Amino acid sequence: MRVFKEEQRFTQLWIIVVLVMSTIVPLALFARAYANNQMSLQDVIIASTLILASCFFIFVFKLTTKIDKVGIHYKFSPVHFSFKLIKWDDMEEVYTRKYDAISEFGGWGFKVNPFRKKNKSIALNIAGDDGIQILTKEGKKILIGTQQLTKVNQSIKYYTKNNETDV
Repeated sequence: MRVFKEEQRFTQLWIIVVLVMSTIVPLALFARAYANNQMSLQDVIIASTLILASCFFIFVFKLTTKIDKVGIHYKFSPVHFSFKLIKWDDMEEVYTRKYDAISEFGGWGFKVNPFRKKNKSIALNIAGDDGIQILTKEGKKILIGTQQLTKVNQSIKYYTKNNETDV
């Protein structure tokens, strides 16, 4: 079987609308302050640039998932500089499931549950409500969001079935 690879970015329309709406008010206030000689043109340019740059920063984030014969690789850029690997042999369980990003993890992105020191829980998601749930033999819980549920299920089934026959 081929290697499964998926890349996701924050490109949802609602995010773009929220960002646009949240920049209009400060930019209008800066323009008004400049018109009333309360801010210099240089201050307006610097403040506007900082606001626009911070809004566009969300588009830098990218979740990359790769499933191959070695295991499941994931990288949440720019948080991770290289891929993290969970080998098939290190997994107690792996399956896909529906999840609620807001109630389970407090939203989308790179989420770590700080209250579960014994069984660390991590979620990496960009959009939607489908994910790969991994339970490691060490007790870690990792949820990786996906937009390609059918292909992920096929890959997991293929590689876990082949790993069972190799033992």
